[in-house]
Amino acid sequence: MGSSLEVADIFRSAGPRYRADHAGHLSLHQLKVMSAIETCRTAALGGHVEACDDCGHWRISYNSCRNRHCPRCQGAAARTWLAAREADLLPVGYFHVVFTLPGEVADIAFYNKAIVYDLLFRAASETMLTIAADPRHLGARIGITAVLHSWGSAMTYHPHVHMIVPGGGIALDGTRWISSRPAFLLPVRVLGKLFRRLFLSRLLALYDAGKLCFFGSMAHLSNRGAFLRHLAPVRKKAWVVYAKPPFVGPEAVLAYLARYTHRVAISNRRLITFDEAGVTFRFKDYRRDGPRRQRVMTLSVDEFIRRFLLHVLPRGFHRIRHYGLLSSAARKQSLELARRLLDAPLSLEDPGPDAPVDTRPPCPCCGWHMTIIETFARSCQPRAPPQPSAQIRELAP
Repeated sequence: MGSSLEVADIFRSAGPRYRADHAGHLSLHQLKVMSAIETCRTAALGGHVEACDDCGHWRISYNSCRNRHCPRCQGAAARTWLAAREADLLPVGYFHVVFTLPGEVADIAFYNKAIVYDLLFRAASETMLTIAADPRHLGARIGITAVLHSWGSAMTYHPHVHMIVPGGGIALDGTRWISSRPAFLLPVRVLGKLFRRLFLSRLLALYDAGKLCFFGSMAHLSNRGAFLRHLAPVRKKAWVVYAKPPFVGPEAVLAYLARYTHRVAISNRRLITFDEAGVTFRFKDYRRDGPRRQRVMTLSVDEFIRRFLLHVLPRGFHRIRHYGLLSSAARKQSLELARRLLDAPLSLEDPGPDAPVDTRPPCPCCGWHMTIIETFARSCQPRAPPQPSAQIRELAP
């Protein structure tokens, strides 16, 4: 059963005091994210008035903030993104692969998010492309859609990359499509070893180039010897690369992408209560199985906001990236070649410059189409509606 509680409600109530208590410790970008979420779909951002073409019902709609960290705004953004990706799907099974950073490396990423997140993308994608191209494994060029997540279910700091990968690829000579085995893409142990080697060698290069910074409890890592000792345990342990069984059909792939590509640290539907005790929400404990996995947690308001802000991405950082056959430079030609080799229909026809589909909800009274009859600027309110008789007379043809 859904809850009407939203992250915005928590920020509006507790945000001013949190900002005052942590003045000087929040980045300008974090402050902007908080402000955007607080003002989303309020008069502060302006909006418009809609009227039903049939019964004359009025509705005020306030503008959204469109911030990528706002739980309210991600649904529309995901639908738009998915509509563009649907034509890229191939008639093959798709695998879900996850690359996770160990805790010692996540500690370094916390203070160097943009650099280490970028390194995570590059090392993980190069690992997949290299092992897939090896004739001992698949011997093909594959395509990858990768999405960065920095949180666990309880909003703890847990950077990892989710990948959606077609079950096969184009042969290195470009003459045929090579399919993977039905329930097996690439060996995860081999992936983990190469991922560890690529990531650690490049992380050390970044350190030697003076591009990593350390503060607080990690300040001692500014000493190279301490930095190497900190990384020594992860050079020997296995790095987690997880591969799920393939999806069943393109619809399942799109459903997965809709859940993952535009997700934020916590969705509004997971919130339960917000009161003097703090914020209570649902989360998954992945150390448990079955119904016991679903659990409930209560955090103080300050801790809830702190955990949410942990996952604000660096400004301008791209959290969805494409590689191999799906890289932007080669996507169109690679997908057309893949479809020919698979004897599948070529890409969908260009729909042309038709007007965009109206996504406004229908009239709640009669289900008819709603038309915008007035817009109003930021921090303004719409004019009061006229009397119902005058309203219907005005809308009549």
